[in-house]
Amino acid sequence: MVNIDRLIVTLDALNQYGADRQGRGITRLAYTKIYEEAMLEFVQMCKQIDLDVQLDAFGNVIARREGRLADLPAVAFGSHMDTVNNGGEYDGILGVVAGLEVMRSLHEEGVQTRHPLELIVFACEESSRFGVSTLGSKAMTGLLDHYAVSNLRDKNGVTIQQAFREAGLDFDRIREAVRTPKQLKTFLELHIEQGPLLEMERKFIGIVTGIASPTRLQVHVKGKASHSGTTPMIGRQDALAAAAEIILEVERSAREETEYGTVGTVGVCTVLPGAMNVIPDSVILQIDVRGTSEPSKNTILDTLFRLFRRLEEQRGVIVEPAILNVERPVLLQNEVVDILTECCENQQVSYRHMVSGAGHDSMNMAALCPTGLIFIPCREGLSHHPDEYASRESIEAGTRVLKEAVLRFAE
Repeated sequence: MVNIDRLIVTLDALNQYGADRQGRGITRLAYTKIYEEAMLEFVQMCKQIDLDVQLDAFGNVIARREGRLADLPAVAFGSHMDTVNNGGEYDGILGVVAGLEVMRSLHEEGVQTRHPLELIVFACEESSRFGVSTLGSKAMTGLLDHYAVSNLRDKNGVTIQQAFREAGLDFDRIREAVRTPKQLKTFLELHIEQGPLLEMERKFIGIVTGIASPTRLQVHVKGKASHSGTTPMIGRQDALAAAAEIILEVERSAREETEYGTVGTVGVCTVLPGAMNVIPDSVILQIDVRGTSEPSKNTILDTLFRLFRRLEEQRGVIVEPAILNVERPVLLQNEVVDILTECCENQQVSYRHMVSGAGHDSMNMAALCPTGLIFIPCREGLSHHPDEYASRESIEAGTRVLKEAVLRFAE
């Protein structure tokens, strides 16, 4: 049986690292001193139950428990321990602590699985420090763009190479972190949902079938600045008015794709010259279109590009779109989804199948081995916030499902 009291105590102990004394959340950025201190305590916890702990070339921690047949591929599970600035107590670290509780309970029960087990703590999952997310799992799966990563800096100007040196790592060796499909049989991740669906439907578990991917655009609308009081409404080249049509079209077209779960967001709107009495001549929008259906995403994008041309004709503005990045959605393997479904039914916990709108290390691990992502509800869907909260009951339910799934795959 999993020990929920011990799990909560462990979660609280590790969350002391980076906690703000005024209650403004937790800041535990990758490769910082406070992050390394938290990781050292976690490593000691692993060694107390005789796990073999290794640090790979990218700073991912791998705590291994041998199986009866050591040459078989390992069943792996875990998440991350780094946070956003002023983040919550559950994002990422809950999956790590739940994985440790699985290891602890198996140790107490004297269970030796057929396959080896690995608890993995991925480095630099959050983009908070270097502006790029899931770096550790990208490194492990061979998906890392080494040249692009080598030029990353944090807001203080510290390069990722310098951060590696300070953490006792050699950036020139990061390719050594890559693993092969022969080494891992399965990867499982437990995580808070970071959305409201499970709480709304009063379900304990979300079994993720796919992870949405973003297509991101930057759109520069160029108009003509002039005096707001002396320029007639007819014939204005108002860049902001044109941009407003784009913003509303992102919302409208995304709502048309609701059945596919596709969403669209304009998260940045920079207006120049930014004076009340001057018609704006320059607006920069940053648009995020995200979903698991590429045809659905493309429908929204096609609609937007037609609008750009129409705005140029009707409003006399210039619309210059630029694709910032395009990522492919990740569909998780049916065999893993089916086994997780059976585990929920065996544990008699309520569940639903769902997609993840947020990215996780699981989306990279799916390129390496069959992967499962287990969600538990978080209050009001709130995440990346000091008020982030998951109930004791849902944590226990998620950990029980995780443990059964680990045993199923490991035997």
